[in-house]
Amino acid sequence: MKALDTKLNRYFEGKVVRKDLTKLVKGNAIVPTYVLEYLLGQYCATDDEETIKEGVETVKSIIAKHFVHRDEAQIIKSTIRERGSHRIIDKIAVQLNDKLDRYEASFANLGLNKIPIGEEIVKAHQKLLSGGVWCILTIGYFSNDDNHSSPWVIESLKPIQISNVDVDEYKQARQGFSKEEWIDVLLQSIGLNPEEFTDRSKLLQLTRLVPFVENNYNLIELGPKGTGKSHIYSEMSPHGILISGGEVSKAKLFVNNSTGNIGLVGYWDVVAYDEFAGKTKKADRGLVDIMKNYMANKSFSRGTQIYGASASMVFVGNTDHSVPYMLKHSNLFDALPRDYYDTAFLDRIHAYLPGWEVQKLRNEMFTSDYGFIVDYLAEVLKEQRKEDRNHDYAEFFELSDSITTRDKTSITKTFSGLAKVIYPGGNMTEAEAKELLDFAIENRKRVKEQLQKMDETFEAVDFSYTVKSTGRRVEVETLEEIEFGNPRPAVFTPVPAEEKKEEVVPSEPDEPLILKEGQKLVHDNQTGISYDNLIGAYLLGATDYTLVDPYIRFPYQMRNFMEFVKLISEKKEPGHEIKLHLVTSSDEEYRDKAQESFEEMGQSMEVLGINFTFEFDDTIHDRSITMNNGWKIVLGRGLDIWQKTGGLFDVGEYLQERRRCKGTEVTFVKHK
Repeated sequence: MKALDTKLNRYFEGKVVRKDLTKLVKGNAIVPTYVLEYLLGQYCATDDEETIKEGVETVKSIIAKHFVHRDEAQIIKSTIRERGSHRIIDKIAVQLNDKLDRYEASFANLGLNKIPIGEEIVKAHQKLLSGGVWCILTIGYFSNDDNHSSPWVIESLKPIQISNVDVDEYKQARQGFSKEEWIDVLLQSIGLNPEEFTDRSKLLQLTRLVPFVENNYNLIELGPKGTGKSHIYSEMSPHGILISGGEVSKAKLFVNNSTGNIGLVGYWDVVAYDEFAGKTKKADRGLVDIMKNYMANKSFSRGTQIYGASASMVFVGNTDHSVPYMLKHSNLFDALPRDYYDTAFLDRIHAYLPGWEVQKLRNEMFTSDYGFIVDYLAEVLKEQRKEDRNHDYAEFFELSDSITTRDKTSITKTFSGLAKVIYPGGNMTEAEAKELLDFAIENRKRVKEQLQKMDETFEAVDFSYTVKSTGRRVEVETLEEIEFGNPRPAVFTPVPAEEKKEEVVPSEPDEPLILKEGQKLVHDNQTGISYDNLIGAYLLGATDYTLVDPYIRFPYQMRNFMEFVKLISEKKEPGHEIKLHLVTSSDEEYRDKAQESFEEMGQSMEVLGINFTFEFDDTIHDRSITMNNGWKIVLGRGLDIWQKTGGLFDVGEYLQERRRCKGTEVTFVKHK
């Protein structure tokens, strides 16, 4: 096992499970991950291989005997009839039959409807009244001569979820992990391989947990298909419900005026709307108005009666256009249905998660390492909803006075949620708090800037803060601002034909290029970066290069190196020859292969007029390019500035500007 897996098992014995086991036991059962891990947690919450093997077989047996597959429903019914009673796993929903004055259950897979269920069971588990709950239950069959009564009887019922967790124990154990280790643990817990994600990408994934840990939190995520936007809301917690954006109604969501039944927001911690985008989708304007009031005031009304609720709202959907297109021609809310394309509604959104930054999920992005049993994590997050961490940032920072109350609430709720997820026991350093505050401000600023483009009555806001320890003012930008700027839609004014005239613009001589010492910052997930626009200008005039980079060994690193060689060949003056010397390190297992590869590269460079030499030095750590034109470039990550592409069929494999970057710093210094 990895060191982190061993450590996790030591600190959280019995509360973690190996994440690849769900695939082993799932088979063709259409059941959420938290249901499977609930069962695995009973028998496989260990790192002992023999116990795991036995536990997997036990869980497989339980699913085979008790899980109801729809195509085998009649067999299960027959089994119940023959045995008199049988234990099953199914999704149960309950409704009140006011004509008969009794509660009646329906079974998602077994296909039974209007089965009487005891009032005491419903009172103990009120979520049964909304949307349905996965349960383990014993159902009996008693034939009788009364044609009007049902032979089916629910003898006992238990929702599939852990009943008790010790949050203090959880917080105490968290202290045994570094920030980086804990974030990786959380990522593994939701089924992802942290090695495939940058720091910012990890933060994007963990922000999806904030609605589970923060009351009345409103989150929107729009982006391309296949990035797992809705997965976490249907699979990872028994306290969240995922519904189709087209199936929302006032009665289902808030209150049914004819029956008086409270809707989903009264029973669930998180209500997520899937496939929320789509310009042609229709919505009830009355529903939009109720949602606006609820999202702002945490309450809704039925007649003269006002109800309060704490459910968080999540809206996920697909974008229709690229980010540069939306920024230039419309705004980042462009894909929403017209009825929700309402600035008053959108202003209630606390954070806009940039779904276009989230990578499409590939097989290698899923983990087979250990993580929390998701049901255990879900219960911990639910317990933390009682805590208020909104003002933790104030120990280190002071927000700008121009930030409105609504903007400030949005920022602090995002900060609070991420703090509970990553630092459940507190104990943040200033740098750690700054990372969360910057991210929280960015995700609210994204909302506000789009509102300003949609409605000129929204005034510009100074999204800055002051660092108390230094007095330094920090202004936060969104990543798309850094990449593309923030262009306003073009406004065209027709010109009368008689006023049209051809305008001749005199050509100006090229201005001389002025190179300066300093630093360029490349952000996590930033696109539009190439070796040329990052460092190309500083290569002009050089004929002798020394590249120091300890990590030129794997195929993608070799590709990066050859792309750097291509840039050198493009910058050299015609007829000149270039010397290029590489200093790198290599473990014994890679050295022979690396040497062979470098020799082949050297032969191929000869036709370009590049004389290539190399050496291995296992003591180096820093990364730099030193040239005889007087410049030295200090490379924070060496040439390895990009995240992994999607392979041969990803345009990023061929265009550097379309690859997502890893966060890094590049420093330019003069040398003799």
